[in-house]
Amino acid sequence: MNWFEFDEDSWEDRERGDPEEPDALTPDGADITDEDDEDLFTRRSGRWPLDPRDLYPRERWMWFEQLWADACMLRERYHLGLRSGWWQDAIQVEALAALAAWVDRYDTGEWDDPPGKLNLLYELERVAALLRDGLEPFHPGRDRGAFLHHLLESGAQPPPRAEGLG
Repeated sequence: MNWFEFDEDSWEDRERGDPEEPDALTPDGADITDEDDEDLFTRRSGRWPLDPRDLYPRERWMWFEQLWADACMLRERYHLGLRSGWWQDAIQVEALAALAAWVDRYDTGEWDDPPGKLNLLYELERVAALLRDGLEPFHPGRDRGAFLHHLLESGAQPPPRAEGLG
């Protein structure tokens, strides 16, 4: 899937060493520098990926923290029947991440098409079917400790504590 406008000229061969045509370009034609390396995926789409597998440990922690907040919001807003331990099931994690990204595009005004929003609402039942595995219902207050323990066990790293905080 390509997130950038197609540019026919980008497929033409470039002569090596031509200073007007750098070897390493971002899709918008800007030079890639060492300072940009750490932030390329965020600059390109402005979003986290829908799957945390290729993220660094600290990014994975932040990704899951955002998904926790999104899952709590989706549970309340759409009455999703989440189960305790959803964070341990890759299918449930990806389904929640995709649903949260879908909802966010409407909430921010990036997408503004009523039929698409209705489609999202109709799809909630199918998404809910993916989230049914598990015995106990999800309770954020009770499950927070197990969630954090899972993040630590999976190798995710919490951000450093701010100085001056207890």
